[in-house]
Amino acid sequence: MLKTRIITAVILLAVLLLAILSGSFYVFAGLVVLFFAGAAWEALRLFGNRYAVIGALAWSAALVWVIFSGSFRQSVLLCGLCVAIWVVRLVPALAIGLPPLQGLGNRLLTGIYGVAIFGAFIALMMLYQRSVLYMFSVMAIVWIADIGAYFCGKAFGKRKLAPSISPGKSWEGAIGGCVAVLAIGVLTVFVPALHDTFAVQLQGKWGWPGLFAGLIVMAAASVVGDLFESQLKRRAGMKDSSNLLPGHGGVLDRIDALIPTLPLAVLIAYWM
Repeated sequence: MLKTRIITAVILLAVLLLAILSGSFYVFAGLVVLFFAGAAWEALRLFGNRYAVIGALAWSAALVWVIFSGSFRQSVLLCGLCVAIWVVRLVPALAIGLPPLQGLGNRLLTGIYGVAIFGAFIALMMLYQRSVLYMFSVMAIVWIADIGAYFCGKAFGKRKLAPSISPGKSWEGAIGGCVAVLAIGVLTVFVPALHDTFAVQLQGKWGWPGLFAGLIVMAAASVVGDLFESQLKRRAGMKDSSNLLPGHGGVLDRIDALIPTLPLAVLIAYWM
C-alpha cells in the first residue's frame, strides 16, 4: 500500500511539474480541468447522484468556458460567494448534520458544494496567473497544516476534534498543524527569495498580527474542508471518494482541504 501511494505521488508530482515547466497556460489549464472533472464526478457520487458522469461533464464544460474565455480573471466575486457558502451553509453542517440522501435538501446541497468546488478551481487559476510561487505558497499552507496535524495528533492527540465525523482527528493535532503553519510562515518572511508569497505579503501589508490572523484562518479553513468531505463520505458509506488515485483514494481526498482555502486566499489577496 505504501509503495503504491509513493509511486502515485511521484507520478502526480512529475505531471504537475511538467505542466508548470512547459510554461504553457493551456497545458496547465488542461490539467486543472482534468482534475476538476474527477473531483466533480466524485462529489456527485457522494451525494447519491445517478448521473454523476453527465453532471461532471457539464460542470467541466462550464469550467473550460470560464478558463479559456479569460472570464476567470474577474472572478473575485465568485471567490467571495464560495467563502460565504462555507460560512453560512457548509461549516454549520458539521454541527447540524447533512440532509438525507433522498430529498430536496440534498439536491440543493449538491449544487452548493458544486459551486464551492468550481470556485476553488477558478481560484487556483487566478493564483497561477499571479505566479507559480504564489500559488504554491497558498497550497503549502494546507500541506503543512495537514502534516503538522498528523504528527502532532499521533504524538499528543487525546481530545477528539469531531468524533462523529472523523474519529482520527484531535484538537491537539489541529493546533499542532496551525503552529507548524505559523512557524513556517514566520521563517519565510526572512527569506528574500520568497518575497512574492502569501505569508510574506500578509506580513508586509498588515504586520505580524495580520500574518498570524491570516494564517490561523487559513489553517482552520483547511481543517473544515477536510471534515466536510469526511462527513459526506460517512453519510454515503464510502471510505474514499473513489479509487482514481491508487494508494490515495480519490481526487477529493487529496484536495478537500484546498476547496475552502483557495477562494479565501484569493479574497485576502484582493483585500491586500
